[in-house]
Amino acid sequence: MDALDSSSVGAEGFETFQTADAGAAQAAPRAVATQSQRWEGEYLRLVVAIDVAVAVLAGGTAYFVRFAAQGWYIPRYLALSLLLPLAWLLTLSLCQAYESRFLYVGPDEYRRVLVAVAGFTAGIAFVSYTVHLSLARGYVAIVVTLLAFGDLVGRHALRKWLHRNRCRDGRFMKRVVLVGYERAVANMCRQLSRERYHGVQVVGACLPPHRPRRQRLDDVDVDVLGTFNDVVGAVEACGADAVAVLACPELDAEVLRGLAWQLEKTGTDLFVAPALIDVAGPRTTIRPIDGLPLLHVEHPELAGARRVVKTSFDIALAALALIVLTPALIGVGIAIRLTSPGPALFRQTRVGKEGQTFSLYKFRTMYVGSEERLAEVRSLNEHDGVLFKVRHDPRVTSLGHWLRRYSVDELPQLVNVLRGDMSLVGPRPPLPSEVELYAGHVRRRLVVKPGLTGLWQVSGRADLPWEEAVRLDLRYVENWSLALDVVILARTMTAVIRSSGAY
Repeated sequence: MDALDSSSVGAEGFETFQTADAGAAQAAPRAVATQSQRWEGEYLRLVVAIDVAVAVLAGGTAYFVRFAAQGWYIPRYLALSLLLPLAWLLTLSLCQAYESRFLYVGPDEYRRVLVAVAGFTAGIAFVSYTVHLSLARGYVAIVVTLLAFGDLVGRHALRKWLHRNRCRDGRFMKRVVLVGYERAVANMCRQLSRERYHGVQVVGACLPPHRPRRQRLDDVDVDVLGTFNDVVGAVEACGADAVAVLACPELDAEVLRGLAWQLEKTGTDLFVAPALIDVAGPRTTIRPIDGLPLLHVEHPELAGARRVVKTSFDIALAALALIVLTPALIGVGIAIRLTSPGPALFRQTRVGKEGQTFSLYKFRTMYVGSEERLAEVRSLNEHDGVLFKVRHDPRVTSLGHWLRRYSVDELPQLVNVLRGDMSLVGPRPPLPSEVELYAGHVRRRLVVKPGLTGLWQVSGRADLPWEEAVRLDLRYVENWSLALDVVILARTMTAVIRSSGAY
């Protein structure tokens, strides 16, 4: 990215924000913004309705299961069951489970629900102890279990419904004006257009004053609404709900403060993107020093106790999967031998952690001798970057197409997980020839074990461009956690059923 002189823009931008038309800044909320607020309010009401329904179901079920044999009228527990929805809503509210900054972000929202469950359980124990109220442990256990499970499932289903509407119809989107350099704006537009489920629709951009004036960024189909000095007017003109400021030196603290004051008057949200690439929340904390909010970034945990836990988790789950799937694996092996000559298993050298090579096991999906025919089909490559992918590869057997479509050919890699060559979740295991073509930053993928599945597999697999696949693998390396592994494994099942991007 080109370096620009920031001294001439900061004071000018601040003065522009300070002298902006006060009448326009204090105008009534725009119609589009009102629509955004309306659907957010409706979504919040649906969340509350789910929470109430779950609490009613939990209280009723616990009351019926625990006291059905003792008669239908137990005054103390009947009152507790009736008060349960109100107590549960209050607990969720205290745990910030209804705040918009957490409501649409799955892991954060679920974490708030789990915190509420823990707080609710602790509250019951505290009240029971202080007032000497004896409660049936079976009743409490059923209530707490159903509250946790029901709320997580209900909120997850509602979020998936929201994502489907965003991806299919473009509904329930937040309209955003991006402010930053042209290259950064274009990259952000492309990323948000690929991941529409985030609910961000870019409706315009404001670029640096020093750049040649453009009316439109044609490669990402976004109108240029002005320069850094025109942000407030751009927001009013296009009815934006928020402004996202990308990292650039011209927009320093004074300019951002002036912009925040102006946007505050119209209720427009302001987001500031730090100059970080794919570093998630758990690794970042705000540490104010003398009024200056500094973003502290912790190093990714690539070794230590958490990695031991991950390895143990991998081995235990892989062993269990192999035990359960052994009959099916034997059946697939027999089918491969019967439908085409050659062995059932295919071994290939791949590159693992720290560049160490290992033998990767897969079910054979191609005819014997297909690797020698690679030069014949190289012109059919449908993938960019260093990967070689052909949707209708003539070397693949008829059974092999089916095995690849549902990723059955990958299951023997469970043996690699048991041997310690791979993990259940991690970056894609590359070929040595691919690693030779890696740019410097791409080699970062090799600091952890490759995975049987990963972020790129559950985000589109072979349909993703090479740069996006690399970005997703690096995001995983930088933000690994056991909870993320569990989420990816769960999403893998959905990705396999859809079979999109598998060939």
